[in-house]
Amino acid sequence: MSQISHLLSRNAFSATSQKMHFDLLTDPGVAGPALELVHLYYDQFPTGIAVSSTGRKFSNYPPGLDVSNTNTGTNSKYTVAELLPNNTEVPYPSLELNNPPGGAINYSTTPASGAALSTHLIGVQSVVIDSLDRLWILDTGRAIDPESGTQVPATAPGGPKLVGVDLETDSVFATIVFPPSVAPPDSYLNDVRIDARAGLSGSTGQGVAYITDSGADALVIVDLGTGDSWRRLSGHPSTRAESQFVPSVWGTPLYGGSSDSGSLSFVSTGADGIALSADGSTLYFCPLASRALYAVSTAVLRERDSGAELRAQGAVVALGQKGFSDGMESDDRGLVYWGSMEQNAVGWYSSNNGSTGTWVRDPRIGWVDTFSIAEDGYLYFTNNLLNLAPNFNSGIDNRRKPYSLFRVPLPDGGRKIMLR
Repeated sequence: MSQISHLLSRNAFSATSQKMHFDLLTDPGVAGPALELVHLYYDQFPTGIAVSSTGRKFSNYPPGLDVSNTNTGTNSKYTVAELLPNNTEVPYPSLELNNPPGGAINYSTTPASGAALSTHLIGVQSVVIDSLDRLWILDTGRAIDPESGTQVPATAPGGPKLVGVDLETDSVFATIVFPPSVAPPDSYLNDVRIDARAGLSGSTGQGVAYITDSGADALVIVDLGTGDSWRRLSGHPSTRAESQFVPSVWGTPLYGGSSDSGSLSFVSTGADGIALSADGSTLYFCPLASRALYAVSTAVLRERDSGAELRAQGAVVALGQKGFSDGMESDDRGLVYWGSMEQNAVGWYSSNNGSTGTWVRDPRIGWVDTFSIAEDGYLYFTNNLLNLAPNFNSGIDNRRKPYSLFRVPLPDGGRKIMLR
């Protein structure tokens, strides 16, 4: 080939390459309706969100996930707050309830442990508003010890509990404390859903709560009238972390431990996300360290005889892969939502035909922690950058405030499930 022919051939190849480059499709990065920014968290690290029928908004700030949230008795912190205009927050239902005497940690035990105070909030991981417009506060009873940097064990009864608040009077109307058999020291009561129908809880008629325990890998069921509680699926594959699980958020694989010391560990958090079907007959749930979605009959979970645990294990149904997610929620149209954190998205599962899909994508979506569907027809969710926290980054905190709360309208006129 002559030099001129070679140059002509090379130029033609370059032109073709340039043309091919401009013809390539790219990921648009966005899908679905635009996100609406609702609140910015400039103070403490949040997880949960709950929205009342009148639009009041509440969040919680777990000291079990962020040491800067830990109340030591010498600092004033809140583990539950009401969100106010201009990105401000006020302790809820009172500053006193959020500040246990001596702090969230009991240093008189060896090792230090969570304060066993049923009269105060210790380490809240979730807040939920039920169909009767009551706020339920799920307290793990655990916090990170600033001295050791480790999460102290729960102390029951007293620390782990479920607290009901009347939003009309802003006062506590129920405190259900869990015994050690339901909330052992390594438990971490993660999220809760309420079925307030009177016929579910015998003569009390107060309804039932379903809770995930991500620390001791189980589901917890609570009779809201009697206060009785029991565990189901403890250690079952559906409530345990998958082996050698490595998720990614914003393109970065997530490990625990420290890469500097060579002590990297796999993500190992168990039962986390939870949602009820529109008719209350099915409970959807998932471990955090898993991409699988599971379901089980709520009627079986409520059974109390000697064979109830075996029947519960036999009733678990695997519904396929949904991706890596934290919290979940469901609407009255049969859709179950979750944060598809590896896709910067909110995904859904249709109980009508068993399919999954994506509702919204946005580059701002990272660690979607908790969902709340309000009576206004919007899906609210916190976006708290947990993937950049020290426990996933060799002890280095790469988060940057503010954390965010978004909302997006539900598809097809979906509404909040009203089980009452």
